[in-house]
Amino acid sequence: MKNIPEVKLGIIAVSRDCFVISLSERRRKAVVDSCTAKGLAIYEAKTTVENEIDMLKAVAEVKEAGCNALVVFLGNFGPETPETLIAKNFDGPVMYAAAAEETGKDLINGRGDAYCGMLNCCYNLGLRKIKAIVPEYPLGTADEVADMIADFVPVARTLLGLSSLKIITFGPRPQDFFACNAPIKPLYDIGVEVQENSELDLLVAYRAHAGDKRIDEIVKDMADELGVEGNQYPDLLPRMAQFELTLLDWAEQNKGACKYVAFADKCWPAFPKEFGFEPCYVNSRLTARGIPVACEVDIYGALSEYIGLCVTEDAVTLLDINNTVPSDIYNDEIKNVFDYKLTDTFMGFHCGNTPKCKLGKCAIKYQLIQNRLLENGETPDFTRGTLEGDIAPSQITFYRLQGAAEGRLTAYIAQGEVLPVATRSFGGIGVFAIPEMGRFYRHVLLAKRYPHHGAVAFSHVGKALYTIFNYLGVEDIAFNQPKGMLYKDENPFA
Repeated sequence: MKNIPEVKLGIIAVSRDCFVISLSERRRKAVVDSCTAKGLAIYEAKTTVENEIDMLKAVAEVKEAGCNALVVFLGNFGPETPETLIAKNFDGPVMYAAAAEETGKDLINGRGDAYCGMLNCCYNLGLRKIKAIVPEYPLGTADEVADMIADFVPVARTLLGLSSLKIITFGPRPQDFFACNAPIKPLYDIGVEVQENSELDLLVAYRAHAGDKRIDEIVKDMADELGVEGNQYPDLLPRMAQFELTLLDWAEQNKGACKYVAFADKCWPAFPKEFGFEPCYVNSRLTARGIPVACEVDIYGALSEYIGLCVTEDAVTLLDINNTVPSDIYNDEIKNVFDYKLTDTFMGFHCGNTPKCKLGKCAIKYQLIQNRLLENGETPDFTRGTLEGDIAPSQITFYRLQGAAEGRLTAYIAQGEVLPVATRSFGGIGVFAIPEMGRFYRHVLLAKRYPHHGAVAFSHVGKALYTIFNYLGVEDIAFNQPKGMLYKDENPFA
């Protein structure tokens, strides 16, 4: 994936000048050795920070080494002013971690007091209004700190990506889709740029790509990906290849000062008739390559997808939280097989934008709903172009970062799985199970007025997502609370 950053880590050790400096340096080396053993590359700054001059030297050293993310390691108590100024002077995400004491046999010269030092460090970060990542329990052995650093990498990658992301949109939201409301001020608050364009701009660019010499190569790649059974409409591939090139060229020509791009495009009702196909398959291909293309001009859906791509370095998707699982399917295939209630299950669906790598048997088909609306239910022509199939069983995290109508950021995170249960339906669709989904649906999705779109990462990444949303200043981060843990508005007598 070329559309997400590469994290280059550095580590700077700090030492209070009234402590033994070699203690912090020895502990720093142990952390670096542990990172190396775990396959985690990290640059070890040789300057140990005791004062502000050291701080400037150490920051210059890691910048010169090309580091774009940094660990500040309290090998002992640490100098609270210089250590916090490191984050102020370093241009990139910074995590603070500290050394636990090693042995009861050496608690005189070998005692570092970093447990106390982290208190002063966080106090001073707050005084200076400096953002930093602090793990849930930030003290540990060398191996434990190395594990904290490993957890920091996807967080740092996401924050770096967001700091240089441009979301490109085409068209206004479809009528009656105010659920995809997108006040853009919160995007600027977190450093994301937005470029809004007309559908006509996209149509003009698409027509300008007619006869592009690269189309045949893209057609071949699509055919190879789909296989014989999946390529049900080979006559459609040149049109879709032309559209794929249009989006890729637009991204390259319009990213401007930004490094990374996501799209939020209007895909109906005018699109299929004017372009001659549904864009879903192309959207799926770009998303699989790290360039999310959100449906229905869902700007925050595109943002959420991009966050998931950065966290997982894997394909994601955007789905409607769509329909209940019929009781006969539940009784026949879920009850007594999986530990879920009927209300824990639902179907996640979209027309055909989920990447092929996350589907089981799939093929290019047509958008049944749009065919009814635009082609009177007759033989499909321009409503073809969806990638349809059941979503493959997997762990998942259903999540969304949303700009609420009031102009503030909110978020939710819920971990669960896609069950190995046939949907018997159409579109890109799967049977999802999330513990206590019924309560989560009522007291988060409905009560907090979330839209029907949710982003899906195909692994359990709630820990990283929560850290990212918290760092971005999201005060309301909802999750699927377990039974017995009441939501604020939940009726205790229900």
